[in-house]
Amino acid sequence: MPYLLTVIKMAIIIAILSLLSIFGANWLVEHSAKDKLYNASNEIPHNKVGLLLGTGKVLSNGHTNLYYTYRIEAAVRLYKAQKVDYILVSGDNSRSTYDEPTTIKNDLITKGIPADKIILDYAGFRTLDSVVRCKEIFGQTSITVISQQFHNERAIYLAKHNGITAVGYNAKDVSRRYGFKTKLRERLARVKLLLDLAFGKKPKFLGEPIEIK
Repeated sequence: MPYLLTVIKMAIIIAILSLLSIFGANWLVEHSAKDKLYNASNEIPHNKVGLLLGTGKVLSNGHTNLYYTYRIEAAVRLYKAQKVDYILVSGDNSRSTYDEPTTIKNDLITKGIPADKIILDYAGFRTLDSVVRCKEIFGQTSITVISQQFHNERAIYLAKHNGITAVGYNAKDVSRRYGFKTKLRERLARVKLLLDLAFGKKPKFLGEPIEIK
């Protein structure tokens, strides 16, 4: 019985610490992005580069990913409002059959964005990679991040800790039901973000600098 009580107490302590970590990480990330998020293109300051964070266009069930659709729409609005001069599309191209950046580029061109104003980063495997590479590879220290608000908050926190001044332009969010699993994963991603920063996590790939003229 004493052993069982000890196990129960340890389980309770671990559960409490886990909850504190989740809520603490969430507060830090939200607080860091305070006053740096914009919903209206006419209010956001101008930056040379808008960092469009990639995601898959099609879900595993064959339906179109609304996160993708709304990010494309947001990037187009921002460019046409002349609030960014270039769109840096950062996404996953880890397999020959999966190419987020090129898919996004083609859809941006269809929406009227000139091809020469779109730059592709094929090694944006994670948000950390996308943000750090934006500075280390593409030379940008002041950027506008384009994604849903929860994603922008995390990217802004990463940017701040990597010497980048960032604001976020919020793409339309999805319904609570549609995005329930994503929002749960986001809570854990924020804890992992703090661990990555604490242990000096680096992007999977860097490489030669690419100048954005």
